[in-house]
Amino acid sequence: MTAGGQRLRSILSQQWKHNRAAFVTWVVLRLLVVLILIRSAMNGLWENVFICLLVLFLFLLPSILAKRFGIAFPSGLQIVILLHIFACEILGELGCYYVRYPHWDTITHTVWGFLCAAIGYAIVDLLNRNERTHFQLSPAFLAVVAFCFSMTIGVLWEFFEYGVDRIFLADMQKDTVISQFASVMLDPTNSNTPIVLKDISDVSVNGNSLGLGGYLDIGLYDTMEDLFVNMIGAFVFSVIGYFRSRSRRAEQIVEELVPRPVQIIADPERQTSEV
Repeated sequence: MTAGGQRLRSILSQQWKHNRAAFVTWVVLRLLVVLILIRSAMNGLWENVFICLLVLFLFLLPSILAKRFGIAFPSGLQIVILLHIFACEILGELGCYYVRYPHWDTITHTVWGFLCAAIGYAIVDLLNRNERTHFQLSPAFLAVVAFCFSMTIGVLWEFFEYGVDRIFLADMQKDTVISQFASVMLDPTNSNTPIVLKDISDVSVNGNSLGLGGYLDIGLYDTMEDLFVNMIGAFVFSVIGYFRSRSRRAEQIVEELVPRPVQIIADPERQTSEV
């Protein structure tokens, strides 16, 4: 066996021994994605093939970041990241869960806000642990940074969705059927007075009824809902992070979800390798 093969076998063996839950999740999800990729290729669905390849790459990000920056991803964080990627791209996009289940997008954005808060918390926490930076922040400020980081990422993602919709007409910002709205553009006096339209039962486009039972909002409601649930997820983790030093349970949750510096241990059998 080559040196590279022996190293890979050693890494997989250590992952199985020390991080079994994350390893099993990683293997099962990768197998599912590969099967979907093969089926998509056989059916000529090349866009689906591209998404599957993207997912397989995203599954490798924890190990890439761990080796590049010398940090370890806890088992709980790895599992949440893997499941979130699978839920968004494979189930959400390829399985059409975003359309079939109205709250699927809400759930994924809530988890995304929670994860981003954990990442923001980890960035500052890593600086706090680094003796060379002389950088120490209070638990309250750590929580604020985590919350603001998550909200910033959420806003940037909505910018991305808007840009894709404008350029490629992809409808990432899903539409919402509403029965009333107000607009100053309908004011014939141009005096900036909002005109309220209520009990809207149908809308016609180019003389053709859409039959939706209301007015079609093009993404605003979806964007605001995504940001709101992102805020909820961010707030929940920020509160947990704030009470880390005061509650044993909160400390356990943070330790399971926040990356930490890789500890150099002499005994290789005790080292945890990332997938």
